[in-house]
Amino acid sequence: MSVTEEMTPVYARHVGERLRNIRRQQGLSLQAVEEQSEREFKASVLGAYERGERIISVLRLQRLARLYGVPVDQLLPKLSPDPDFGSESRATPNHGGGPITIDLSRLERLDAPEREVLRRYIGMIQIQRGDFNGRLITIRAEDVRALARVFERDEQAMRSRIEELGIRT
Repeated sequence: MSVTEEMTPVYARHVGERLRNIRRQQGLSLQAVEEQSEREFKASVLGAYERGERIISVLRLQRLARLYGVPVDQLLPKLSPDPDFGSESRATPNHGGGPITIDLSRLERLDAPEREVLRRYIGMIQIQRGDFNGRLITIRAEDVRALARVFERDEQAMRSRIEELGIRT
């Protein structure tokens, strides 16, 4: 048996796990995906993809990513472990503020000059974390400080501006 024949079922299971995680993060059932896709993705077939029993084609993966509103690469597992990915162990000093939870739907509707920069920055955080629930995201104090530097403010002024924008929950 060749290496690719051995790896295919394992990889299919990992792809399936990613598909299931993204679907669940968005609070969707298999039936809801079937309905939203106008029956393009039947619940039974999507379930088979998620269990690794069937291998999804690249074109269908792309359409599913579009349906979920995530980049295609986020539906694929990492090929090798990355010790820095998602690491929470690096301590950073806390200068008076903790994490902030952002309402992503309010951010989408925001009519303010900061909108696009905030969307891009938060989008990068979502990709890094693989967090695509589509409703809320919590950004760390270090992210608030980074945004403050981008907008040429201090951290407290950035926190105040986020409050003013009405995107904090």
